[in-house]
Amino acid sequence: MATEGEKGQVKLLGATLSPFVVRVRIALALKGIDYEFIQESMHPKSELLVKSNPVHKKIPVLIHNGKPVCESMIIVQYIEEGWGNKAPNLMPEDPYDRAIARFWAAFVDDKLFPCLRGVFTGQGEQLQKAVEDSVTNFLLIEEALRTNHCFAGKAYFGGDQIGLIDIALGGLSAFIKGLEKATDSVLIDPEKMPLLSAWMDRFFKSDGVKEVMPDVTKQVEFISTRRASMISPPTSN
Repeated sequence: MATEGEKGQVKLLGATLSPFVVRVRIALALKGIDYEFIQESMHPKSELLVKSNPVHKKIPVLIHNGKPVCESMIIVQYIEEGWGNKAPNLMPEDPYDRAIARFWAAFVDDKLFPCLRGVFTGQGEQLQKAVEDSVTNFLLIEEALRTNHCFAGKAYFGGDQIGLIDIALGGLSAFIKGLEKATDSVLIDPEKMPLLSAWMDRFFKSDGVKEVMPDVTKQVEFISTRRASMISPPTSN
């Protein structure tokens, strides 16, 4: 069990605009854990990052007492287990409710995010298809908010407080808003998804979230710049 007063023993390798890093920063903020944030440029990747995550060489990486933990949602669950004595609880106590939380967190990464990545990289018909697929998945989440007993009628997926699904999906919220503006697309329509739209606005303004959430304007600039770099310039004859 981790103890309080661990600044210097907890380090986070990341980048401020990364939605996956945002997930970890939210969990750390909610638990009130002091940590050292080490900004990674990724070009080139630092020696510490490569040493800490030799398999994927990706951020985020949490280093706790010299031991690295990789992958954002694994890190979030590690934080919950390692600092389980600190409120709030990021996972439900009931085993079934825990399974539901893990299911929807996995849905975000396995089903939704690949579609969002398609929006990020797509042009023309590919972009439109990725938008449509993203909307389809968001509608499934909207339906779950309306009907699933674990979170229907509650402020957050975690109930009265932010939980695992909130962090999994909410960590992407600035990225999602940035995608909408950069591609002139509607991914979360307030009329078609009133519950999800209200949840995202509420989550965005929550204590522990708003302090670490990236500025949407900077997200738009980053996304627009990256999308422009993916378009091959015309060749001259």
